[in-house]
Amino acid sequence: MVRILKDIRVVELGTYITGPAAGMHLADLGADVIKVERPGTGDPFRAFKGGLYSPHYQTYNRNKRSIALDTKDPEDLAVFHDLIASADVFIQNFRPGVAEKLGAGEADLRRIRADLIYCAISGFGTSGPARDRPAYDTVAQAASGYLRLLTPPTNPRVIGPAIADAVTGQYAAMACLAALLERGKTGKGRRIDISMLEAMAHFNLDSFTHYYSVGEVMGPLSRPVVSQSYTFECADRKWVAIHMSSPAKFWEGMLAATGQKHLATDPRFAERLERIRHQDDLIETLTPVFRERTRDDWCALLLEHEVPHSPAYDSDEALEDPQAVHLKIRTSAPSTVLGTFTTVRAPYNFDGAPEMRVTAPPVLDEHGAEIRAELRRRKAS
Repeated sequence: MVRILKDIRVVELGTYITGPAAGMHLADLGADVIKVERPGTGDPFRAFKGGLYSPHYQTYNRNKRSIALDTKDPEDLAVFHDLIASADVFIQNFRPGVAEKLGAGEADLRRIRADLIYCAISGFGTSGPARDRPAYDTVAQAASGYLRLLTPPTNPRVIGPAIADAVTGQYAAMACLAALLERGKTGKGRRIDISMLEAMAHFNLDSFTHYYSVGEVMGPLSRPVVSQSYTFECADRKWVAIHMSSPAKFWEGMLAATGQKHLATDPRFAERLERIRHQDDLIETLTPVFRERTRDDWCALLLEHEVPHSPAYDSDEALEDPQAVHLKIRTSAPSTVLGTFTTVRAPYNFDGAPEMRVTAPPVLDEHGAEIRAELRRRKAS
């Protein structure tokens, strides 16, 4: 298979999600990502569920190598600097000023590798009144206006996965790729600064566009109402999701599939704008209908009438779907901890071929001796 970034080395001094996620995306594309961790404990995400190999840690650290270094120790700092001399990209996600205390500030590292791409991820940026505030996923979602689009309007509580963390890591990886592309032409390295606030504000672009263009402050139901999106519970307590968007044929197919053609003449639903205004009424009307058949039955009917839909899967079902199996989305690799590490492959297909190879997330310092030996050979050559 093609590993596009096979000649690129990334040194990641990252913890939790944003930095490790950025490194993982580059590793998925074939880069040699070396994760530098604290001796003894490593990335704090390792211990989120006991031991040093939590599923939280596993999620963002596949395809990497691990070396344990204490940069406050002169010998380990020298090894770290040798690593930087061999690196193309450096990633850290500390609060502003912390990397400098660890001997990993931009000025220190650029003296070692002038064309280094230095990527610094923060919560709120490198300056301003919130510069030093601690930031985690929920904080960034809230500050960017995104959390209000996910939170139930009554009995509010945080729901869903760590979107801000993952999105920031993906934006950071994209910026690193752009800087690598430029460096290939100019020979010049770049400093990349990206904050969770900036990343999530950009991810939330649709909401801001609506506000600045037409004065609309979007809420949790703004998009699903306009896009005519629905989730219904079926007879077997499983869910089906439907997204009709604007083409009339999907509405007509829905009525045919559900046996509700009489709703076509109901003034509340006859036109798309009326369906938008009366979505609650439509949900109330169709909810008992969908409870009459199983999810598989409904999916067969919706498919027959060409209505955009999918079973609303849980994680124990999604990759068993025939299309997911056909695309080989699930992949596995040997693991010294788990026996077999199973994960989702990277979504890229180069020249028609998916990248199926994956290595399990490393145990702490798994590659320490190997990396040190490589660095000694490099200095000797």
